[in-house]
Amino acid sequence: MIQEYQLRLLPQQACSEQAVIEYIAREKGFDARTINKVRVLKRSVDARQRTIYVNLKVRAYINELPQDEEYVPTVYPYVGDKPQVIVVGAGPGGLFASLRLIESGFRPVVVERGKDVRERKKDLAMITKTQRVDAESNYCFGEGGAGAYSDGKLYTRSKKRGSVDKILNVFCQHGASTSILADAHPHIGTDRLPMVIENMRNTILKSGGEVHFQTKMQAFLTEGDRVVGIEAVSTAEDTAGRQRHFRGPVILATGHSARDVYRYLAASRIEIEPKGIAVGVRLEHPSALIDQIQYHNKNGRGRYLPAAEYSFVTQSEGRGVYSFCMCPGGFVIPAATGPQQIVVNGMSPSNRGTKWSNSGMVVEIRPEDVKGMMPSEAHGGGEVPAGAGALSDGSVGAAGGDAGNDGLLDVMHFQQWLERLCWQQGNMRQTAPAQRMADFVNGRLSYDLPRSSYAPGLVSSPLHFWMPSFISHRLQEGFKAFGRSAHGFLTNEAVLIAVETRTSSPVRIVRNVETLEHVRLHGLFPCGEGAGYAGGIVSAGIDGERCAEMCAAYLNAH
Repeated sequence: MIQEYQLRLLPQQACSEQAVIEYIAREKGFDARTINKVRVLKRSVDARQRTIYVNLKVRAYINELPQDEEYVPTVYPYVGDKPQVIVVGAGPGGLFASLRLIESGFRPVVVERGKDVRERKKDLAMITKTQRVDAESNYCFGEGGAGAYSDGKLYTRSKKRGSVDKILNVFCQHGASTSILADAHPHIGTDRLPMVIENMRNTILKSGGEVHFQTKMQAFLTEGDRVVGIEAVSTAEDTAGRQRHFRGPVILATGHSARDVYRYLAASRIEIEPKGIAVGVRLEHPSALIDQIQYHNKNGRGRYLPAAEYSFVTQSEGRGVYSFCMCPGGFVIPAATGPQQIVVNGMSPSNRGTKWSNSGMVVEIRPEDVKGMMPSEAHGGGEVPAGAGALSDGSVGAAGGDAGNDGLLDVMHFQQWLERLCWQQGNMRQTAPAQRMADFVNGRLSYDLPRSSYAPGLVSSPLHFWMPSFISHRLQEGFKAFGRSAHGFLTNEAVLIAVETRTSSPVRIVRNVETLEHVRLHGLFPCGEGAGYAGGIVSAGIDGERCAEMCAAYLNAH
């Protein structure tokens, strides 16, 4: 007999399978010896009251053994002799698009500007050692995309666009813990995700697909109003500059930081539009303090509870202020993609066991907020450091914009301007400007800073003074509101680390709602977060699958 039960247990009861079996036997009148296995289907922590409970949905196998798999596997046929599709980008959008193409009987050819997931790790370590960023191999570029080394959180609200369960099952098939199928906020962990990504790549190769690393798309190959391939260039040292052509319809999944792609699209008059983003800081607390606040206990989480999470949202002057990408027991990391930038992000290992917990704390920015903005206006009237409007790649910052782009890249230019300004405040290295939380709210200098997980180092800086006032003022009001709802949250034990700008794409590549093709160019399928249609690993994976399905329909029709 197989029975499913909804249980509400104390943390110490939910901590082991045997304890759950004993609880079911006692409550339902079974002999515990007849319950051979209990599988947890759903799990969440309810910390709203003083007494903490764990809610479980379980499947109990009574007088029989499980015959079903813990996850639903997908069959990937050999497609080496099938028509090919060019997938630009090996982040979650590109990887899941590739796997779905294989399911559909088509051969993916993946073109990735960065390195494979293991080689990336070496370049990430060099950021701290040398204070320099490899523009093609960093926390945003390379196999696995921005999520590979920046946490691996799998929670999404995008459940109407496709099957979240399918995405999670594919991850499990490639080595992720099956706990992600049960957890309310599933999380693989930065230490485990690279192996999962490598296994996904191996599935593509075993099925007859191709994966080309250090190969950067430069332009589309077109025939009339159809995209029939791409022109790419090698970025590897031994073959740098070598040109290659790849032919086939294109799924464009380049991620939210591929600014050269956005410039190419704008210069080529390929339809794009500016899109709102969110901008702010990384807020880092001692994890023990967050545990105390969220679990209403001066002793913190104890032995049986996970590192505590939080989620805050409010409105200030007509714009949302909210926490983003919360990383309990994690690190703050340098996420720039080129020189003269400071960008921060957060990640957690699978055990979420560090001394710190961090979250993005960001303010909603709409295209009209930055349209035509001069740096002095962005700054709120204070003095702008010399050169703050000029960008390292030679383009113009928020002061003007690329000629002829009609404001399409205004939000991107604002990101660039703010990241360069932050770099200047950080002593023109990867040391990040930072300020204690209460000092920021009260407009005071921080004469010292708490210990931080941010490896390149922090430098004390008056964020309240030099950050754009329409961001800093709203953050100050948001922190006051969050402090009122969570006593102890607004504290000088916490530190603000600037600047968080890569929350999503500043551009949307316009596509047909039904076919997911670009509105004018047939055979081009803008995909995932970089195209402006996703916001995280799972939603990007879902969009990748949808684009693959539409691309398969396109090929079948032609």
